Amino acid sequence: MNTHILGFPRIGRNRELKRALEHFWKGRSDETALLELARSIKKNNWLIQAEAGLNWITTGDFSLYDHVLDTLCMLGLVPDRFHGEQGKIDLTTYFHMARGDIERNVPAMEMTKWFDTNYHYIVPEFAGEPSVRLGSSRLLNDTKAVLALGLRPKPVLLGPLTLLCLGKQDRPGARWAWMAPLLEMYARVIAKLDPLCDWIQIDEPVLCTDLSPEARARALSAWARLAGAVSGSRLLLTTYFGPLAENLDLALESCFGGLHLDLVRGGEDLDPVLERLPESMSLSLGLVNGRNIWKTDLTEAAVLGRRVRDRLGPARVLMASSCSLLHAPVDLRSESDLPATLRAGMSFAVQKCHEVAVLGRSGLDIEASEELKANRADLASLRSDPLVCRATVRERTAAIDDTMLHRKQTYALRKPVQQAWLKLPPLPTTTIGSFPQTKSIRAQRKKWKKGLLDHEAYEAFLREEIGETIARQEALRLDVLVHGEAERNDMVEYFGERLDGFCFTQNGWVQSYGSRCVKPPVIFGDVARPQAMTVPWISYAQSRTDKPVKAMLTGPVTMLCWSFVREDLSRSEVCRQLALAIRDEVCDLEKAGIKIIQIDEAALREGMPLRHRDQESYLAWAVDAFRLTSAGVEDSTQIHTHMCYSEFNEIVEWIAKLDADVISIESSRSKMELLEAFRRFAYPNDVGPGVYDIHSPRIPTVDEIVALLKKALEVIPADRLWVNPDCGLKTRGWPEAVASLRNMVEATALLREEMIADPA
Repeated sequence: MNTHILGFPRIGRNRELKRALEHFWKGRSDETALLELARSIKKNNWLIQAEAGLNWITTGDFSLYDHVLDTLCMLGLVPDRFHGEQGKIDLTTYFHMARGDIERNVPAMEMTKWFDTNYHYIVPEFAGEPSVRLGSSRLLNDTKAVLALGLRPKPVLLGPLTLLCLGKQDRPGARWAWMAPLLEMYARVIAKLDPLCDWIQIDEPVLCTDLSPEARARALSAWARLAGAVSGSRLLLTTYFGPLAENLDLALESCFGGLHLDLVRGGEDLDPVLERLPESMSLSLGLVNGRNIWKTDLTEAAVLGRRVRDRLGPARVLMASSCSLLHAPVDLRSESDLPATLRAGMSFAVQKCHEVAVLGRSGLDIEASEELKANRADLASLRSDPLVCRATVRERTAAIDDTMLHRKQTYALRKPVQQAWLKLPPLPTTTIGSFPQTKSIRAQRKKWKKGLLDHEAYEAFLREEIGETIARQEALRLDVLVHGEAERNDMVEYFGERLDGFCFTQNGWVQSYGSRCVKPPVIFGDVARPQAMTVPWISYAQSRTDKPVKAMLTGPVTMLCWSFVREDLSRSEVCRQLALAIRDEVCDLEKAGIKIIQIDEAALREGMPLRHRDQESYLAWAVDAFRLTSAGVEDSTQIHTHMCYSEFNEIVEWIAKLDADVISIESSRSKMELLEAFRRFAYPNDVGPGVYDIHSPRIPTVDEIVALLKKALEVIPADRLWVNPDCGLKTRGWPEAVASLRNMVEATALLREEMIADPA
């Protein structure tokens, strides 16, 4: 049977793309060098798929920043503020859209999470009169390049329905005015690809969500326009991240040549699809998990595949990954330090290509295939690993009761107790936690890990860094300080290294956005905290200032979502174990005299199921996990939390149930649009909407920050409004961090003066 994947990681085996991008942005290399490196990575990705034995090689999955941004540039959907000379869409325009135009003081486009993943995409904008035109020809060129290698290309396009549904509009229904011109551009692209390939992949993951009536009404006519553009190739309607459910009818009536199902997350679709699949339609089975690092149970997959093959015939069945492998690390072969049992049970993107190919070439003969037998042996060894289960941990989670989930008093009674010792001014200023991870910090950490720097010298270096960070914040006149996290490599990995039940890869990097990559820890067993993780560093920072220092911890839901979790462990149970570990740390911080503690839940919205029907049960245990971490402290201790780019409007009531004293949220790229949720819902506690975008090197002006704060004051009372950046400053340099924070403090001071002059 034929085989393919939906996409491959873009960053390179050793994050070559990250380094090339950052050199280019800093002016250390030119466009020619960047594009040459991109061509090299793409060719290597194609050859990996070919060497694995896949029948079709995916093109169009590579991006210099984001595939949604690439689609916008291909279709000429560029906001007017970014158009360069004669409307040309060049590399400069492309990166201005993603990162902002510093010279012209134009902010970047909004960015948010890609469905329920930790990947961020650039949000399309549908405003004004529709105006599109063909732009980038990269997809066509890459498809021709694969043909020139003697391989069979399968180009991928983000589908029009998903593009329109994920975009923002300047007025209700405005996005649909763009559909007809966009479809014309799609049809022109598809017509150019048609003679070059057997299949063209049209990604419509929005079908795995609750579609609006308007989207449902327009889907079939949109796809019919695309189908009319092909004569020799076939269109593959690709869905992933969940079941089709009520959108199954639309998919089956799409008049495309094939349908892809994510059978890892949407297995319930298979039986109804087999009953109703048109004879003209092939079925692509997403059996290899593109979102985790564990080996696929190929025997189980083969049994399912054989049932489908026997029903449809081998010519109509394709074996595939569940979704793009973008969400997996690149290659397991670079991992030499993992425990042998765990490593034998893992599979990164390169290995997942082989898993898909094995299913194709095995003939789904479970007993005859040596590769399937080896896979069974590896999984049996992993599942019998005695490190997984710890009775004491499970006994403790079983003993959690309702009293452990509630603070002693309500927020209204806690706030005056906290203010009595904090004595903060109106509109208190703070940061989210991290400060720049400089070359010096990274170099010293590397030397320490290699044994070239002894522990005492490394800790002395870190204390010096923390002291300087405190001094810089005092000079800026911030109200609540942080220690800057110089000792931390990553907000999840740092804690995972200090908890039982975790292990770590050497090179398991995954793209989060642009050049930003994360290396998720691996949760392979029960989680417990052997000893305090942050208390000495935060206590040292507090000793260097009379101002309050805020401790930063990563919350249990975020640690769960940003780790690779064993698939045979219950996620809600793992989350409770994590919550108990963080609760212990919170109580130890309070005992050490740290009275402001921030528990970041950046991934709370991200972890939510895509379907409304499944969300309440998740939110219930996720909120309980947060409350478990925070409810053990006295009323005088102030609990903060932070959340990253997400759509909060639908869950603001659940966010209120967290009962954090202060919540900070990313909101500057959307110009405070997130605050509409607080206009409709009387959020009871303190809020710190981000006043500038830390993901862009652009420094915000004082006037901009004042304007954003005034917007916030329309919704949030002054006595409950905090002032902070959108997120941590880890990826920024000190000059831009200091300049931005100085403007933030100045803008706050101006507003405070206005409030004194005009108390009303």
